[in-house]
Amino acid sequence: MSANSEPSQQAPPSMGQVRFLTVAEVAKLMRVSKMTVYRLVHAGELPAARVGRSFRVAEKDVHAYLESAYYSAG
Repeated sequence: MSANSEPSQQAPPSMGQVRFLTVAEVAKLMRVSKMTVYRLVHAGELPAARVGRSFRVAEKDVHAYLESAYYSAG
């Protein structure tokens, strides 16, 4: 049985469609320090992939984190 004929598993999104950011890029986008980004990653609040000794964060995960961080004041 080939891997393509298994109906129970969905193909993961193409890695070409995912834009990965460095910790420095995430920090700049969020306007926080790199240490804050590292804390979010290590706390499990911001998903990241480890590449060698550094981390890469999917751009969609940064946007999802920021959307979930909004709250209503008042």
